[in-house]
Formats: sequence, C-alpha cells, structure tokens
Amino acid sequence: MKNPEKKNKHMQLEDRIEIQECLCKRMTFKAIAKRIGKDPTTVSKEVKLHATNYVSGFTKTNDVCPKLLKAPFVCNGCEKQNHANCTYPRRKYVAKTAQKEYETVLVESREGIPLTKEEFYYNERIISEAVKGGQHIYHAIKANDLSVSKSTVYRHINNGYYEISRIDLPRAVKFKSRRAKKEMYVPQGIRINRAYTDFLAFTQENPNCSYVEMDTVIGRIGGKVIMTFQFVNVDFMFGLLLDDKSSAEASEKISMLKHKLKNAGFSFSQFFPALLTDNGGEFCNVFAFENDLDGTKETSLFFCDPNCSYQKPHVENNHTLFRNIVPKGKSFDAFSQDTVDLIFSHVNSVKRKQFNGKSAYDMFSFTYSDELAHVLGIERVDSKKVIQSPILLADLLDI
Repeated sequence: MKNPEKKNKHMQLEDRIEIQECLCKRMTFKAIAKRIGKDPTTVSKEVKLHATNYVSGFTKTNDVCPKLLKAPFVCNGCEKQNHANCTYPRRKYVAKTAQKEYETVLVESREGIPLTKEEFYYNERIISEAVKGGQHIYHAIKANDLSVSKSTVYRHINNGYYEISRIDLPRAVKFKSRRAKKEMYVPQGIRINRAYTDFLAFTQENPNCSYVEMDTVIGRIGGKVIMTFQFVNVDFMFGLLLDDKSSAEASEKISMLKHKLKNAGFSFSQFFPALLTDNGGEFCNVFAFENDLDGTKETSLFFCDPNCSYQKPHVENNHTLFRNIVPKGKSFDAFSQDTVDLIFSHVNSVKRKQFNGKSAYDMFSFTYSDELAHVLGIERVDSKKVIQSPILLADLLDI
C-alpha cells in the first residue's frame, strides 16, 4: 500500500532491496510500486538505470536475450538465470550496487565541477583584463572558451576574489541589489496545541461540530488580498477584502466581522466553532480569531502542517470557482468589499452536483438562514443570471 509520506522522496536502500526481492518473485512494476509507495514509472526507470550487465561461464553469444527487451528487463526471477541452457549475457538488478551508483551520482551532482588553483587565476586574469578593455563578462567567457559560468564569475566578483569589482561592470552599477523579502509565517510556538494533529483530535471529540476552513487568495504581489472562509458542511464561501497580507489587517477585518455579527444578533462562536488554516503570517494574531470582543476565548484556531494545503481541500477546491471569474495573476487593487461580495454571491449560487442540483446558497440558507448569509455579504443570484467568467466584472473593472 502506498505511503503518502514517501511521495517525491529519494529511494533508500530498503526500497531497492524490496525491488530486488519482488523482481525475484516475478512481480510486475505496478505491484512493486504499490508496495514501496512509488509510481510504476519510477520503478521501471530505477531498474533500467541501475541494472548490471555481466557474462558467465555459460555465455556463448553477444546477442541480447529476447526476454530482456520487455519488462522487467532483467534476469531476476528467470528460471534459466543460473542454468547452462541460457547462453545469453546476463543482466541483473542488485540493490546494493544500485544504491552505490545512486550515492555516487548524488555526490557528483552536488559538488559541481571544481576549478583548480591554476584554472581559477587564469580565468581571473583573462576576465579582469577583458572587462577593463571594455568587454562584457559573457563575451569574455565565450571568446576565450573559459570553463566557468557567468553567474559564478559574478559571484566571485561580489565576494572580492577578482581584481575588478562591481564598479567596473557598466550594467551592474545601474541596478540595486534586490531586497529578499522574508515570507511571514506562523511561529512554531503559536502552533502548540493548534497543530493539525490537535485539529484531528478536536474533530474526533466533536464529531457533530461543523468547522470552517480559512485561506488567503492573492492578486498582485504586494497589493490587496482576499481572506476566504469556507463552511465545509455546505460548501459555502465568503471573503473579506484586506488592504495587504499582514497580521494587523487580518485581525482588524476579523474583528469587524465579529462586530457585524453581534449587531445582527448572531454569535461568532456558534457558526465558527473551529477554524482551520495554513501557516501564513496574516494569521499570527491567533487571539483576534479565537477570542470574542471582550477577550474571552470563543472558538479554536488550528494550523495545517507546513506545505500541506491538501489538509484543507474544501477551501482550495472552491477557489477554482473564484478563479473562473478572477483569473490568477489579476490584481484586486480596484476591488471593494462589494465587489468581493458580488463574486461570491455568484459562486455560491452555482448549482452543485454533490447537492443534487442545489446551490451552496440553498444549502446554507436551509442549514443556517438567509439573514446570516446577508450579514456575511452574500445574496442569492437567480440561477439563469449566474455568471461564472470574467464577464461578471467586465462592466465594473478592467478584468
């Protein structure tokens, strides 16, 4: 049975031993792949790449055995592999040999091609003289057939290894170095008792509790974003427009939502008993989400494991309906909250197969109420007037 934790991971010696044993049992690549949690193509490539050719005392010809032209491409499991009847050259997959070849290739790929001391100083002299003579680095490398890349030369110059410096490079001095913008994330300390395993424990203890998945949709980098909320039980989604992707902005908007619900006679904790989201820095202020307006805890906030967006699949999948109207890469800077409400009103009015032709709005209004939907900014759209493309905003914005 496949282990999802091994997906996209390098094969280990135990995996190769398993492959060798399975080949001896004449198992198919598909069956082997299922046992080690890999794709059949991965197993096939592994066997072809690391199988070893050899001859025995019985080898009488250089022709290839017809059986080696098809899967499994090796003699492992062949009843004639140790018999004098077989006069063909042998080909076997040996786990330990395959592991050694893999480790050798891995080390070489990470080391790159090192320069000797003589080669380094030769390159430095040629390139420095060429740049002083008015040539560009790439031209100097190619004109002199130097065994070094342009990026390596720039890196050596920036580190002060060359006689020349950045001031000698006409284009380099025109550009400022890019500032690496550090992506904000939820600190590990905040995730204590709020991890995905804690969320699973919460759902087991409260099997009838309906939770809400939360995420952020990005438009232009550095511009406005939309914080989305997905009622998992009814596939209903609404969004709050944020001026930026910051914790302060997210905290302010969630507080405004709580005020709005309270003024309408609704309790946030009743409809948002648990929130599940990712590790984005905008969710750092957990108390803004968990506590009521008086500072008393009213709901529970949980975080998915890092890089595991599949742990909140409902909100991720429903974003595709949003992207039908606002394609990825389009800016939200011209949006207002009314624009966001209009988009999600159409999204929630789409007829859903899983609801036997009912819309998410139908399910939400039946489970909760039309009034709550209105407080969240969502209105019912006539099924014949629902628009699921950028045409919806064509008259309002340049989309």
